[in-house]
Order: sequence, then structure tokens, then C-alpha cells
Amino acid sequence: MENEHATDRTAGTADESVGDRTAGTADESVGDRLRALRKARRLTLRTVAEAAGISEGYLSQIERGQANPSIATLQQVAAALGLKVADLFGDDFTSGPSVLRAEEAPRLALGVLGGRKFRLTPGPQHHLEVFLGEFDAHGSTGETLYSHGDSEEFLYVLEGTVGLQLGERSFTLGAGDSIRYSSAVPHRLSETAGAAARVLWVISPPSY
Repeated sequence: MENEHATDRTAGTADESVGDRTAGTADESVGDRLRALRKARRLTLRTVAEAAGISEGYLSQIERGQANPSIATLQQVAAALGLKVADLFGDDFTSGPSVLRAEEAPRLALGVLGGRKFRLTPGPQHHLEVFLGEFDAHGSTGETLYSHGDSEEFLYVLEGTVGLQLGERSFTLGAGDSIRYSSAVPHRLSETAGAAARVLWVISPPSY
């Protein structure tokens, strides 16, 4: 179902004051990886935080697993390190056929009120990326809309009801619904019915 009169949110500089706070804690492996990548580049917390447009204290919280950043904030931190968000999942796979067991799927805690994103495609990705998203009641990818590259993005709702903000338009999608759009259009996904939701993202070519 489409709501043509939705109010658009414009993407901006994300900080701890605009919806990146959460009652949960971030996946520790993401913070550990961020810290290791930053130190490998011999960059200080202040340098990376300033380049990412967030506070030094907030970046420290992310690295210590005490905050769940939005996807927009992760993009800014990754860019400050010369990376993409997908690099924060880690790639320990060789070329050729690879099996990724469910319990080993790389995970990112994201957004607000219980958002989690799992990469289902063994890396490195060449032609497509597939992600599983899980949202607790009223969880989201963050308050800020985000975009990435100019890929074709396909979203399929496995369970629950979600709201997709896509530029100036808004869509409500239930289990079994799907939508295709350009990843270059700023977007944001949130759970809207007050219950858990699960979605599947397919992105080609990889741009996340």
C-alpha cells in the first residue's frame, strides 16, 4: 500500500543527538573491527570522529559496543576510514564456492530500538549482496535516510509490517510484499505495527 502524502526526511549529518541512541548495545565485533581498522591506519579517535561528523565520545562508544549507530552514521565512519559499510562485516572467505552457516553470518547491530542486519552472501561480493534484516517493535535503520552507490535494490518482507521512506514517498509493506528501487535514492526502513519484522535485501551490484 502506498501513501503518496508522506513527509520526507532529508539526510544529514548523523550524531548522537539525532536518533542514534538505543536501549540495546552494539554488536561487539563491529566495534572491535572499527577500532582495529582505525589503529591500523594510525588514526586517532578525534581525527576519525571529525571526518565522520560525529563526536569523539560517540565514536568511542561505538568502538566499545555501547551504542548502535544508524546506517547513515556507519557510512560516515566507514568513509572516514576509506571503507564501505560492507567492509565492517569482515571477509574471511576464499574465492570459489563458499558455505555460510546461519550461526556464522556476519552481523551488525544498527539503528534504534533493536535493528540487526546479517550478511547472507559469503564475501567478498562481486555481483550482488544479500542481507537479512531483523527489527524489534518500532525498530529502524536509524532516523536519518541514507543512500549508497547507484545499484538496483530489492526488498522483500518475510514477516511483519514495515514502512519504507524512499525520497519523498512512503510505502507500507507487509509479509510477502516486495519493492524494487535505486539505492541512490535516500531511504529508511522501520517497523510500523509494534511487533517484530524480518526483511530481505538484495543489492546488485554491491554498493553497501
